[in-house]
Amino acid sequence: MNGKVRLGEFLQTRRSQLRPEDLGIPGYGERRRVPGLRREELASLAGVSVSYYTRLEQGQSLNASPQVLDAIARALRLEEAERLHLHNLARSSATGSGRSRRPAPERVTEATAQLLEALVHVPAIVSGRRSEVLAWNRLGHALFAGHLDPGAPDRPTERPNMARLVFLDAHTRDLYADWPAKARAVVGNLRLVAGRHPDDTALHALVGELSSKSADFASMWADHRVTACAVATYEMRHPLVGPLTVTQQTLSQGPQNIVVATTEADSPARTTLALLDQVTPQHDPARQRIRAGFG
Repeated sequence: MNGKVRLGEFLQTRRSQLRPEDLGIPGYGERRRVPGLRREELASLAGVSVSYYTRLEQGQSLNASPQVLDAIARALRLEEAERLHLHNLARSSATGSGRSRRPAPERVTEATAQLLEALVHVPAIVSGRRSEVLAWNRLGHALFAGHLDPGAPDRPTERPNMARLVFLDAHTRDLYADWPAKARAVVGNLRLVAGRHPDDTALHALVGELSSKSADFASMWADHRVTACAVATYEMRHPLVGPLTVTQQTLSQGPQNIVVATTEADSPARTTLALLDQVTPQHDPARQRIRAGFG
């Protein structure tokens, strides 16, 4: 799918999700053939001509200024991550996506490996831009994917993918009490990454796989929601130690992310996490491999 189509789909979908009455647009009791705003209504809110906005949706206007894009973002009531996504899509549409390519396999950097090693009592996972698990510490493996081989991230062809696990793995689905919230966050983040890296064939292949294998993913992907998953609180139902509420925080390390799970001080969740620490084997071969070869 080229940049023009992606931009047009994003604008059309987000326009259809707005209700005229929420924006003070009188409907006079009329019955609309399609949901959301009409093009002329959106163009009026953004302060651009209807013909210009129509060309933009249809991929025929390739040089929208940042000011115009910001005006459209305001009219669509986009959040900051969504506004940036719109700019990324417009840039891809204007310059062309170029030749698709499969990026080189990602490796854990030495600095990231040192940070992961320091997080002894905090569950942590290092993920690549397509949500592959590049490394995890002992507690990260135990909390998020204790049913998988702890050494899997060390083998590039067998690395778990957190997006794939959330939608296609029964253990991971049961792990989250509010699975739809976690699923929407995963899809929103993938949308953001796809806007930044329109030429990533591996990412497109992942989206295609998930769309074909999960009706939930296909529906959420078609919604065109964009989410920057920096901090989120989830209630987890761990099969070994029971329920606990954790705050998942994403720490950016260049192209890689470290996802850590923390708990409130003196909370039942803190006690439950300590119990998981106690029942999880101390031997950590994955950690030794990271120290030796950095992924």
